[in-house]
Amino acid sequence: MKTSAAEIIREYGPFPGVDRVNGVTFDGRHVWIASGDRLIAIDPDTGETVRSIDVASHAGTAFDGVHLWQIAEDLIQKIHPATGEVLASIPAPGGGGDSGLAWAEGTLWVGQHRGRKIHQVDPGTGTILRTIESDRIVTGVTWVDDELWHGTWEGDESEVRHVDARTGEVFERLEMPPDTGVSGLESDGHDRFFCGSGGGGTVRIVRRPRRHAAAGDGPGIAAGRGGQVAAAARSGAAPASFVTVRPLLQPSQPAADHYRGKYFAPVSIPPRLIRRWRERAFRPKTLGALVMSAFPAIGRPTFRRTVMTRDGLLSFAQLV
Repeated sequence: MKTSAAEIIREYGPFPGVDRVNGVTFDGRHVWIASGDRLIAIDPDTGETVRSIDVASHAGTAFDGVHLWQIAEDLIQKIHPATGEVLASIPAPGGGGDSGLAWAEGTLWVGQHRGRKIHQVDPGTGTILRTIESDRIVTGVTWVDDELWHGTWEGDESEVRHVDARTGEVFERLEMPPDTGVSGLESDGHDRFFCGSGGGGTVRIVRRPRRHAAAGDGPGIAAGRGGQVAAAARSGAAPASFVTVRPLLQPSQPAADHYRGKYFAPVSIPPRLIRRWRERAFRPKTLGALVMSAFPAIGRPTFRRTVMTRDGLLSFAQLV
């Protein structure tokens, strides 16, 4: 396990009327913070507030490429970001003891605070599809590339951790300075983490370490992660559905049942990759065979196009 000091490169706030930050997400243009009774959008370039939505926001916040998701007491609410309308709600797995929230694999990933767990949850029903144990209190959750990260905060010690999405094993720890907590965690899809400061009422930006191959990294399925969804949305590319395939981690049976016959998270495929596809820069039969070998439990998907991402991971878009 690698341990290093967190590099804080910027801090937003404090903000007028905001006593604490309960959750953080990023929609590609704005950083959203949960302040208790409002969701507040912040311009990441200037650090200024742009707009707000009056809605209960007691813990984690997530963005799925179209809608915001917000923990409110013992519920997770789906919110229209333009109107603030609550479109749907599901029970939170911790029954009110929930913390971080992220969107990935077409599902919600929910931190259970003092329960020291991270749950993968069906966004339509609230059914728990998978549970990962942690040895620390969980205060935020995010995905970036193929990595699951979560925040911790106990006493005056706080960390941002990269963990194994199957076992919870810790691969890497970024230690925050003393008395600097993390309450809510989100990635921008690249090299920055947005970290809420709890009662400090601010958001800190922590630099994500350069990508490395951690022991135990390997096959798995991870799709439509919040920061990447946001980054893709910001690019202005046409929306499509995609999933990144890593051959080792197979979904649990509940997860396989959830995915069978369903679409994955809405994201945008960069135009340059679409151009390369049209120019036949990739060999679809070979790539398609690799995709199918990684999906024995899910069934045969319908392909629209197959692309290779910049980090070399295999991705495909389903028909929408």
